[in-house]
Amino acid sequence: MKIMQKHVLSKSTFIRGVQCEKSLYLNKHARNLRDEISPEQMAVFSQGTNVGELAQGLFPGGVDCTPESFYNFQESVERTLAEIAKGTKVIYEAAFQFNGVLAALDILVLEDDGWHAYEVKSSTKVSETYEMDATIQYYAITNSGIDLKDISIVHINNQYTKNGPLDIHELFTIESVYDRVQELIVGIPNQVARFKKVLLADKAPSMDISERCNKPYSCDFAGHCWKHIPEYSIFNIARLRQPKKFDLYNQGVVTLDQIDIAQTDLNPNQVLQVESEVNGTSHIDFEEIRNFTNGLNYPLCFLDFETIGPAIPIYNGSRPYQQLVFQYSLHIQETSASDIEHREYLASPTEDPRIGFIEQLIKDCGSIGDILVYNIGFEKGKLIDLIDIFPQYSKQLRGIVNRLKDLMIPFQQKWYYTPEMKGSYSIKHVLPALVPKLSYNDLEINEGGNASNTFLSMVNGTFRGNEPQTRQSLLEYCKRDTYAMVKILGKLNELG
Repeated sequence: MKIMQKHVLSKSTFIRGVQCEKSLYLNKHARNLRDEISPEQMAVFSQGTNVGELAQGLFPGGVDCTPESFYNFQESVERTLAEIAKGTKVIYEAAFQFNGVLAALDILVLEDDGWHAYEVKSSTKVSETYEMDATIQYYAITNSGIDLKDISIVHINNQYTKNGPLDIHELFTIESVYDRVQELIVGIPNQVARFKKVLLADKAPSMDISERCNKPYSCDFAGHCWKHIPEYSIFNIARLRQPKKFDLYNQGVVTLDQIDIAQTDLNPNQVLQVESEVNGTSHIDFEEIRNFTNGLNYPLCFLDFETIGPAIPIYNGSRPYQQLVFQYSLHIQETSASDIEHREYLASPTEDPRIGFIEQLIKDCGSIGDILVYNIGFEKGKLIDLIDIFPQYSKQLRGIVNRLKDLMIPFQQKWYYTPEMKGSYSIKHVLPALVPKLSYNDLEINEGGNASNTFLSMVNGTFRGNEPQTRQSLLEYCKRDTYAMVKILGKLNELG
Protein backbone atom coordinates (compact mmCIF):
# COMPACT_ATOMS: atom_id res chain seq x y z
CA MET A 1 0.00 0.00 0.00
CA LYS A 2 1.38 3.38 -1.04
CA ILE A 3 2.13 5.70 1.87
CA MET A 4 0.90 9.21 1.18
CA GLN A 5 3.52 11.91 1.72
CA LYS A 6 2.95 14.33 4.57
CA HIS A 7 1.45 17.62 3.53
CA VAL A 8 3.51 20.81 3.26
CA LEU A 9 0.67 23.28 3.77
CA SER A 10 -2.63 22.93 5.57
CA LYS A 11 -5.67 25.12 5.29
CA SER A 12 -4.72 26.94 8.50
CA THR A 13 -1.07 27.45 7.56
CA PHE A 14 -2.12 28.74 4.13
CA ILE A 15 -4.32 31.35 5.83
CA ARG A 16 -1.39 32.13 8.13
CA GLY A 17 0.78 32.71 5.06
CA VAL A 18 -1.79 35.04 3.51
CA GLN A 19 -1.63 37.13 6.68
CA CYS A 20 2.15 37.03 7.11
CA GLU A 21 4.82 34.90 5.41
CA LYS A 22 7.17 35.40 8.36
CA SER A 23 4.57 33.87 10.66
CA LEU A 24 4.21 30.96 8.21
CA TYR A 25 7.97 30.32 8.34
CA LEU A 26 8.25 30.62 12.13
CA ASN A 27 5.29 28.29 12.63
CA LYS A 28 7.20 25.61 10.69
CA HIS A 29 10.76 26.18 11.90
CA ALA A 30 10.60 28.03 15.23
CA ARG A 31 7.44 27.01 17.07
CA ASN A 32 9.20 27.52 20.38
CA LEU A 33 8.86 31.27 19.75
CA ARG A 34 5.07 31.12 19.76
CA ASP A 35 3.18 32.92 22.50
CA GLU A 36 1.53 30.81 25.16
CA ILE A 37 -2.12 30.10 24.44
CA SER A 38 -4.29 31.97 26.94
CA PRO A 39 -7.29 30.39 28.73
CA GLU A 40 -9.51 32.80 26.78
CA GLN A 41 -8.13 31.50 23.47
CA MET A 42 -8.60 27.93 24.62
CA ALA A 43 -12.23 28.75 25.40
CA VAL A 44 -12.68 30.12 21.87
CA PHE A 45 -11.20 26.93 20.37
CA SER A 46 -13.44 24.77 22.55
CA GLN A 47 -16.48 26.80 21.54
CA GLY A 48 -15.65 26.33 17.87
CA THR A 49 -15.41 22.56 18.36
CA ASN A 50 -18.79 22.46 20.12
CA VAL A 51 -20.45 24.50 17.38
CA GLY A 52 -18.95 22.25 14.71
CA GLU A 53 -20.23 19.11 16.38
CA LEU A 54 -23.70 20.59 16.83
CA ALA A 55 -23.87 21.57 13.15
CA GLN A 56 -23.42 17.93 12.17
CA GLY A 57 -27.06 17.54 13.19
CA LEU A 58 -28.03 19.51 10.08
CA PHE A 59 -26.90 16.47 8.09
CA PRO A 60 -27.36 13.50 10.42
CA GLY A 61 -26.07 9.98 10.06
CA GLY A 62 -22.65 10.80 8.68
CA VAL A 63 -19.38 8.90 8.99
CA ASP A 64 -16.65 10.68 10.97
CA CYS A 65 -13.24 10.59 9.30
CA THR A 66 -11.35 12.35 12.08
CA PRO A 67 -7.88 10.76 12.35
CA GLU A 68 -7.00 8.86 15.52
CA SER A 69 -3.90 11.02 15.85
CA PHE A 70 -3.88 14.76 15.16
CA TYR A 71 -0.54 14.25 13.39
CA ASN A 72 -1.81 11.59 10.97
CA PHE A 73 -4.18 13.39 8.64
CA GLN A 74 -3.04 11.23 5.72
CA GLU A 75 -5.03 8.44 7.37
CA SER A 76 -8.07 10.73 7.29
CA VAL A 77 -7.49 11.53 3.60
CA GLU A 78 -7.37 7.85 2.69
CA ARG A 79 -10.44 7.05 4.76
CA THR A 80 -12.39 9.92 3.20
CA LEU A 81 -11.67 8.68 -0.32
CA ALA A 82 -12.62 5.16 0.76
CA GLU A 83 -15.95 6.34 2.15
CA ILE A 84 -16.67 8.24 -1.06
CA ALA A 85 -15.90 5.12 -3.07
CA LYS A 86 -18.28 3.12 -0.86
CA GLY A 87 -21.11 5.53 -1.59
CA THR A 88 -21.28 7.17 1.84
CA LYS A 89 -23.51 10.23 1.48
CA VAL A 90 -22.54 12.28 4.55
CA ILE A 91 -18.96 12.56 5.78
CA TYR A 92 -17.81 14.55 8.79
CA GLU A 93 -14.24 15.90 8.96
CA ALA A 94 -13.56 14.85 5.38
CA ALA A 95 -9.91 15.43 4.42
CA PHE A 96 -8.28 15.94 1.03
CA GLN A 97 -4.71 16.46 -0.12
CA PHE A 98 -3.38 17.80 -3.40
CA ASN A 99 -0.01 19.26 -4.37
CA GLY A 100 1.13 19.09 -0.74
CA VAL A 101 -1.91 21.04 0.47
CA LEU A 102 -4.12 19.40 3.10
CA ALA A 103 -7.67 20.64 3.66
CA ALA A 104 -10.11 19.20 6.18
CA LEU A 105 -13.81 19.96 5.71
CA ASP A 106 -16.45 19.88 8.43
CA ILE A 107 -19.24 18.26 6.38
CA LEU A 108 -19.32 16.75 2.88
CA VAL A 109 -22.76 15.75 1.57
CA LEU A 110 -23.84 13.90 -1.57
CA GLU A 111 -27.10 15.58 -2.57
CA ASP A 112 -29.35 14.92 -5.57
CA ASP A 113 -27.22 17.01 -7.93
CA GLY A 114 -23.81 15.97 -6.57
CA TRP A 115 -21.38 16.82 -3.79
CA HIS A 116 -21.84 19.85 -1.53
CA ALA A 117 -19.24 21.09 0.95
CA TYR A 118 -20.06 22.78 4.25
CA GLU A 119 -17.56 24.50 6.54
CA VAL A 120 -18.85 25.46 9.99
CA LYS A 121 -17.83 28.70 11.71
CA SER A 122 -18.84 29.91 15.15
CA SER A 123 -19.02 33.52 13.94
CA THR A 124 -22.21 35.34 12.91
CA LYS A 125 -21.20 36.30 9.36
CA VAL A 126 -19.00 35.27 6.43
CA SER A 127 -15.67 37.11 6.36
CA GLU A 128 -13.13 37.47 3.53
CA THR A 129 -10.87 35.10 5.45
CA TYR A 130 -13.60 32.45 5.51
CA GLU A 131 -13.99 32.85 1.74
CA MET A 132 -10.27 32.23 1.29
CA ASP A 133 -10.52 29.33 3.71
CA ALA A 134 -13.26 27.79 1.55
CA THR A 135 -11.21 28.39 -1.59
CA ILE A 136 -8.33 26.29 -0.26
CA GLN A 137 -10.81 23.55 0.54
CA TYR A 138 -12.28 23.76 -2.95
CA TYR A 139 -8.76 23.60 -4.43
CA ALA A 140 -7.86 20.41 -2.56
CA ILE A 141 -11.26 18.74 -2.97
CA THR A 142 -11.81 19.35 -6.68
CA ASN A 143 -8.22 18.45 -7.55
CA SER A 144 -8.79 15.16 -5.71
CA GLY A 145 -11.39 14.25 -8.32
CA ILE A 146 -14.52 15.38 -6.48
CA ASP A 147 -16.96 17.40 -8.60
CA LEU A 148 -18.22 19.94 -6.07
CA LYS A 149 -21.53 21.52 -7.01
CA ASP A 150 -21.45 24.05 -4.19
CA ILE A 151 -19.45 25.11 -1.16
CA SER A 152 -21.01 26.96 1.76
CA ILE A 153 -20.20 28.51 5.11
CA VAL A 154 -22.46 27.44 7.98
CA HIS A 155 -22.50 30.19 10.60
CA ILE A 156 -24.46 31.32 13.63
CA ASN A 157 -27.71 33.23 13.13
CA ASN A 158 -27.54 35.82 15.90
CA GLN A 159 -31.21 36.76 15.39
CA TYR A 160 -32.37 33.34 16.58
CA THR A 161 -34.05 33.38 19.98
CA LYS A 162 -34.30 30.09 21.83
CA ASN A 163 -37.78 29.18 23.03
CA GLY A 164 -38.09 25.54 23.98
CA PRO A 165 -35.72 22.90 22.57
CA LEU A 166 -32.78 24.18 20.55
CA ASP A 167 -33.68 24.41 16.85
CA ILE A 168 -30.41 23.99 14.97
CA HIS A 169 -32.07 24.77 11.65
CA GLU A 170 -32.90 28.21 13.03
CA LEU A 171 -29.62 28.56 14.91
CA PHE A 172 -27.49 28.09 11.79
CA THR A 173 -27.45 29.99 8.51
CA ILE A 174 -26.06 28.29 5.40
CA GLU A 175 -24.49 30.75 2.97
CA SER A 176 -23.03 29.68 -0.37
CA VAL A 177 -19.62 31.14 -1.22
CA TYR A 178 -19.28 29.27 -4.52
CA ASP A 179 -19.21 32.36 -6.72
CA ARG A 180 -16.60 34.09 -4.58
CA VAL A 181 -14.48 30.92 -4.54
CA GLN A 182 -14.46 30.89 -8.35
CA GLU A 183 -12.97 34.40 -8.30
CA LEU A 184 -10.30 33.49 -5.75
CA ILE A 185 -9.30 30.06 -7.04
CA VAL A 186 -7.25 31.44 -9.96
CA GLY A 187 -4.64 32.85 -7.58
CA ILE A 188 -4.24 29.77 -5.40
CA PRO A 189 -1.59 27.82 -7.40
CA ASN A 190 0.81 30.79 -7.38
CA GLN A 191 0.23 31.37 -3.65
CA VAL A 192 0.87 27.69 -2.90
CA ALA A 193 4.12 27.81 -4.86
CA ARG A 194 5.23 30.98 -3.10
CA PHE A 195 4.46 29.65 0.37
CA LYS A 196 6.34 26.42 -0.34
CA LYS A 197 9.34 28.52 -1.36
CA VAL A 198 9.09 30.49 1.89
CA LEU A 199 9.10 27.27 3.90
CA LEU A 200 12.20 25.96 2.07
CA ALA A 201 14.22 29.13 2.71
CA ASP A 202 17.21 29.14 5.08
CA LYS A 203 15.73 31.91 7.22
CA ALA A 204 12.49 33.72 7.91
CA PRO A 205 11.45 36.53 5.54
CA SER A 206 12.55 39.95 6.72
CA MET A 207 9.22 41.53 7.63
CA ASP A 208 8.72 44.32 10.15
CA ILE A 209 5.67 44.66 12.36
CA SER A 210 2.65 46.22 10.70
CA GLU A 211 -1.14 46.29 10.79
CA ARG A 212 -1.12 42.72 9.47
CA CYS A 213 0.00 41.53 12.91
CA ASN A 214 -3.63 41.68 14.03
CA LYS A 215 -5.51 41.23 10.75
CA PRO A 216 -7.45 39.06 10.45
CA TYR A 217 -6.15 37.35 13.61
CA SER A 218 -3.83 38.29 16.43
CA CYS A 219 -0.56 36.59 15.52
CA ASP A 220 0.81 34.10 18.03
CA PHE A 221 4.38 35.24 17.29
CA ALA A 222 3.68 38.79 18.45
CA GLY A 223 5.78 38.33 21.58
CA HIS A 224 8.77 37.55 19.36
CA CYS A 225 8.23 40.10 16.61
CA TRP A 226 7.26 42.95 18.94
CA LYS A 227 9.97 42.40 21.55
CA HIS A 228 11.77 45.59 20.47
CA ILE A 229 8.67 47.66 21.34
CA PRO A 230 8.64 48.83 24.97
CA GLU A 231 5.68 47.99 27.20
CA TYR A 232 4.47 51.59 26.94
CA SER A 233 4.87 53.12 23.48
CA ILE A 234 3.13 55.05 20.73
CA PHE A 235 0.93 51.98 20.24
CA ASN A 236 -0.68 52.81 23.60
CA ILE A 237 -1.82 56.30 22.62
CA ALA A 238 -5.56 56.25 23.27
CA ARG A 239 -7.88 56.44 20.26
CA LEU A 240 -5.04 56.97 17.81
CA ARG A 241 -5.88 55.08 14.63
CA GLN A 242 -3.70 52.11 13.78
CA PRO A 243 -2.46 53.52 10.45
CA LYS A 244 -1.30 56.68 12.23
CA LYS A 245 0.56 54.63 14.83
CA PHE A 246 2.44 52.77 12.11
CA ASP A 247 3.11 56.03 10.26
CA LEU A 248 4.91 57.22 13.39
CA TYR A 249 6.68 53.87 13.83
CA ASN A 250 7.91 53.89 10.23
CA GLN A 251 9.37 57.34 10.87
CA GLY A 252 11.39 55.89 13.75
CA VAL A 253 9.07 57.16 16.48
CA VAL A 254 8.49 54.46 19.12
CA THR A 255 8.30 56.09 22.54
CA LEU A 256 6.13 59.03 23.52
CA ASP A 257 9.09 61.31 24.19
CA GLN A 258 10.10 60.99 20.51
CA ILE A 259 6.85 62.56 19.29
CA ASP A 260 6.99 66.07 17.87
CA ILE A 261 3.62 67.30 19.10
CA ALA A 262 3.69 70.35 16.86
CA GLN A 263 4.11 68.17 13.77
CA THR A 264 1.78 65.32 14.78
CA ASP A 265 -1.99 65.41 14.39
CA LEU A 266 -3.17 64.54 17.89
CA ASN A 267 -6.41 65.49 19.63
CA PRO A 268 -6.29 67.36 22.98
CA ASN A 269 -6.61 64.19 25.07
CA GLN A 270 -3.79 62.53 23.15
CA VAL A 271 -1.61 65.60 23.64
CA LEU A 272 -2.43 65.43 27.36
CA GLN A 273 -1.36 61.78 27.46
CA VAL A 274 1.94 62.46 25.68
CA GLU A 275 2.82 65.54 27.73
CA SER A 276 1.85 63.81 30.97
CA GLU A 277 4.19 60.92 30.21
CA VAL A 278 7.08 63.05 28.96
CA ASN A 279 6.89 65.61 31.77
CA GLY A 280 5.73 63.27 34.54
CA THR A 281 2.79 65.56 35.26
CA SER A 282 -0.79 64.87 36.31
CA HIS A 283 -3.87 66.76 35.24
CA ILE A 284 -6.67 67.37 37.75
CA ASP A 285 -9.74 69.51 37.04
CA PHE A 286 -10.81 70.16 40.62
CA GLU A 287 -14.00 72.01 39.67
CA GLU A 288 -15.36 69.30 37.41
CA ILE A 289 -14.51 66.59 39.93
CA ARG A 290 -16.16 68.59 42.71
CA ASN A 291 -19.30 69.01 40.61
CA PHE A 292 -19.35 65.28 39.98
CA THR A 293 -18.92 64.19 43.60
CA ASN A 294 -21.29 66.85 44.95
CA GLY A 295 -23.93 65.68 42.52
CA LEU A 296 -24.07 62.16 44.00
CA ASN A 297 -27.10 61.25 46.09
CA TYR A 298 -26.74 58.98 49.13
CA PRO A 299 -27.22 56.19 49.97
CA LEU A 300 -24.72 55.18 47.30
CA CYS A 301 -24.54 51.75 45.73
CA PHE A 302 -21.46 50.55 43.85
CA LEU A 303 -22.54 47.89 41.35
CA ASP A 304 -20.76 45.52 38.96
CA PHE A 305 -22.08 42.68 36.78
CA GLU A 306 -20.44 39.59 35.32
CA THR A 307 -21.87 37.91 32.24
CA ILE A 308 -21.56 34.90 29.96
CA GLY A 309 -22.14 35.03 26.19
CA PRO A 310 -22.43 31.47 24.86
CA ALA A 311 -22.46 30.97 21.10
CA ILE A 312 -25.18 28.35 21.50
CA PRO A 313 -28.08 29.81 23.54
CA ILE A 314 -28.76 27.87 26.70
CA TYR A 315 -31.79 29.59 28.22
CA ASN A 316 -35.19 30.44 26.78
CA GLY A 317 -35.45 34.03 25.63
CA SER A 318 -31.73 34.29 24.83
CA ARG A 319 -29.84 34.67 21.54
CA PRO A 320 -26.39 33.48 20.42
CA TYR A 321 -23.61 35.50 22.04
CA GLN A 322 -26.09 37.57 24.04
CA GLN A 323 -24.42 38.68 27.27
CA LEU A 324 -26.36 37.13 30.15
CA VAL A 325 -25.91 38.22 33.77
CA PHE A 326 -24.95 35.57 36.29
CA GLN A 327 -23.28 37.53 39.10
CA TYR A 328 -23.11 40.91 40.76
CA SER A 329 -21.29 42.62 43.58
CA LEU A 330 -22.81 45.54 45.47
CA HIS A 331 -21.15 47.79 48.04
CA ILE A 332 -23.50 50.17 49.84
CA GLN A 333 -22.67 53.37 51.72
CA GLU A 334 -25.53 55.09 53.54
CA THR A 335 -23.67 58.39 54.01
CA SER A 336 -20.24 59.68 53.07
CA ALA A 337 -19.11 58.98 56.63
CA SER A 338 -20.75 55.59 57.19
CA ASP A 339 -19.23 52.12 56.99
CA ILE A 340 -19.51 50.09 53.79
CA GLU A 341 -21.88 47.14 53.52
CA HIS A 342 -21.41 44.41 50.92
CA ARG A 343 -23.95 42.19 49.16
CA GLU A 344 -23.50 39.79 46.29
CA TYR A 345 -25.13 37.24 44.03
CA LEU A 346 -23.71 34.28 42.15
CA ALA A 347 -26.09 32.01 40.27
CA SER A 348 -26.20 28.25 40.38
CA PRO A 349 -24.80 26.84 37.13
CA THR A 350 -27.68 24.35 36.93
CA GLU A 351 -30.49 26.87 36.38
CA ASP A 352 -31.28 30.05 34.45
CA PRO A 353 -29.33 32.68 36.43
CA ARG A 354 -31.48 35.66 35.53
CA ILE A 355 -34.59 35.40 37.72
CA GLY A 356 -32.60 34.94 40.93
CA PHE A 357 -30.29 37.74 39.83
CA ILE A 358 -33.20 40.13 39.21
CA GLU A 359 -35.06 39.41 42.42
CA GLN A 360 -32.04 39.74 44.68
CA LEU A 361 -30.75 42.83 42.85
CA ILE A 362 -34.08 44.62 43.30
CA LYS A 363 -34.04 43.78 47.00
CA ASP A 364 -30.38 44.75 47.56
CA CYS A 365 -30.48 48.05 45.63
CA GLY A 366 -33.41 49.48 47.58
CA SER A 367 -35.35 52.36 46.06
CA ILE A 368 -33.37 55.54 46.76
CA GLY A 369 -29.89 56.91 46.13
CA ASP A 370 -27.55 56.75 43.16
CA ILE A 371 -26.07 53.52 41.84
CA LEU A 372 -22.50 53.93 40.63
CA VAL A 373 -21.21 51.67 37.87
CA TYR A 374 -18.01 51.81 35.85
CA ASN A 375 -18.93 52.15 32.15
CA ILE A 376 -22.68 52.74 32.34
CA GLY A 377 -23.40 51.39 28.87
CA PHE A 378 -22.69 47.82 29.97
CA GLU A 379 -24.84 47.55 33.10
CA LYS A 380 -27.61 49.68 31.58
CA GLY A 381 -27.70 47.49 28.48
CA LYS A 382 -27.94 44.29 30.52
CA LEU A 383 -30.77 45.71 32.64
CA ILE A 384 -32.71 46.75 29.54
CA ASP A 385 -32.25 43.23 28.14
CA LEU A 386 -33.73 41.85 31.36
CA ILE A 387 -36.70 44.24 31.10
CA ASP A 388 -37.39 43.02 27.56
CA ILE A 389 -37.32 39.37 28.56
CA PHE A 390 -38.95 39.66 32.00
CA PRO A 391 -41.48 42.52 31.73
CA GLN A 392 -43.01 41.58 35.08
CA TYR A 393 -40.00 43.23 36.71
CA SER A 394 -40.05 46.25 34.40
CA LYS A 395 -41.01 48.88 36.98
CA GLN A 396 -38.36 47.90 39.53
CA LEU A 397 -35.60 47.43 36.95
CA ARG A 398 -36.36 50.76 35.26
CA GLY A 399 -36.11 52.33 38.69
CA ILE A 400 -32.58 50.92 38.97
CA VAL A 401 -31.68 52.06 35.43
CA ASN A 402 -32.81 55.60 36.23
CA ARG A 403 -30.53 55.72 39.30
CA LEU A 404 -27.34 54.67 37.47
CA LYS A 405 -24.39 57.06 37.31
CA ASP A 406 -21.03 56.44 35.69
CA LEU A 407 -17.88 56.61 37.83
CA MET A 408 -15.82 56.31 34.65
CA ILE A 409 -16.73 59.83 33.47
CA PRO A 410 -14.07 61.79 35.44
CA PHE A 411 -11.38 59.61 33.89
CA GLN A 412 -12.92 59.27 30.44
CA GLN A 413 -13.20 63.08 30.26
CA LYS A 414 -9.61 63.41 31.55
CA TRP A 415 -10.70 65.47 34.58
CA TYR A 416 -8.26 63.25 36.45
CA TYR A 417 -5.27 61.92 34.57
CA THR A 418 -1.86 60.68 35.69
CA PRO A 419 1.02 59.09 33.74
CA GLU A 420 0.30 55.76 35.45
CA MET A 421 -3.01 55.48 33.56
CA LYS A 422 -1.08 55.09 30.28
CA GLY A 423 -3.83 56.68 28.22
CA SER A 424 -6.53 54.33 29.50
CA TYR A 425 -9.56 55.03 31.66
CA SER A 426 -10.35 51.38 32.33
CA ILE A 427 -10.66 50.51 36.00
CA LYS A 428 -7.64 48.18 35.69
CA HIS A 429 -5.48 51.24 34.89
CA VAL A 430 -7.23 53.82 37.06
CA LEU A 431 -7.09 51.74 40.25
CA PRO A 432 -3.29 51.34 40.50
CA ALA A 433 -2.89 55.03 39.60
CA LEU A 434 -5.14 56.20 42.44
CA VAL A 435 -4.83 53.34 44.94
CA PRO A 436 -1.43 51.68 44.33
CA LYS A 437 -1.79 49.28 47.26
CA LEU A 438 -4.97 47.75 45.88
CA SER A 439 -4.79 45.50 42.83
CA TYR A 440 -6.15 42.30 41.31
CA ASN A 441 -2.82 40.48 41.41
CA ASP A 442 -3.58 38.47 44.54
CA LEU A 443 -6.76 36.96 43.08
CA GLU A 444 -7.00 33.51 41.53
CA ILE A 445 -9.53 34.91 39.02
CA ASN A 446 -8.48 38.45 38.16
CA GLU A 447 -10.00 39.21 34.76
CA GLY A 448 -13.56 39.40 33.44
CA GLY A 449 -13.04 37.04 30.51
CA ASN A 450 -11.62 34.41 32.83
CA ALA A 451 -14.59 34.80 35.19
CA SER A 452 -17.03 34.42 32.30
CA ASN A 453 -15.32 31.37 30.81
CA THR A 454 -15.03 29.72 34.22
CA PHE A 455 -18.73 30.05 35.01
CA LEU A 456 -19.71 29.00 31.48
CA SER A 457 -17.62 25.84 31.85
CA MET A 458 -19.63 25.07 35.01
CA VAL A 459 -22.86 25.60 33.09
CA ASN A 460 -21.68 23.36 30.24
CA GLY A 461 -20.48 20.66 32.59
CA THR A 462 -16.90 20.89 31.37
CA PHE A 463 -15.43 22.48 34.51
CA ARG A 464 -12.64 20.44 36.08
CA GLY A 465 -11.57 21.62 39.49
CA ASN A 466 -12.78 22.50 42.97
CA GLU A 467 -16.14 24.11 42.26
CA PRO A 468 -16.86 25.54 45.76
CA GLN A 469 -13.37 27.06 45.90
CA THR A 470 -13.69 28.46 42.38
CA ARG A 471 -17.10 29.95 43.14
CA GLN A 472 -15.47 31.75 46.05
CA SER A 473 -12.81 33.04 43.66
CA LEU A 474 -15.55 34.36 41.37
CA LEU A 475 -17.12 36.18 44.30
CA GLU A 476 -13.79 37.67 45.34
CA TYR A 477 -13.10 38.96 41.84
CA CYS A 478 -16.44 40.69 41.42
CA LYS A 479 -16.21 42.08 44.97
CA ARG A 480 -12.81 43.57 44.14
CA ASP A 481 -14.36 45.50 41.23
CA THR A 482 -16.92 47.28 43.40
CA TYR A 483 -14.48 47.78 46.28
CA ALA A 484 -12.13 49.40 43.78
CA MET A 485 -14.95 51.79 42.89
CA VAL A 486 -15.41 52.64 46.57
CA LYS A 487 -11.73 53.47 46.95
CA ILE A 488 -11.61 55.45 43.69
CA LEU A 489 -14.55 57.60 44.73
CA GLY A 490 -12.86 58.08 48.08
CA LYS A 491 -9.83 59.53 46.29
CA LEU A 492 -12.05 61.85 44.24
CA ASN A 493 -13.82 63.00 47.42
CA GLU A 494 -10.49 63.95 48.93
CA LEU A 495 -9.99 66.45 46.10
CA GLY A 496 -13.23 68.23 46.98
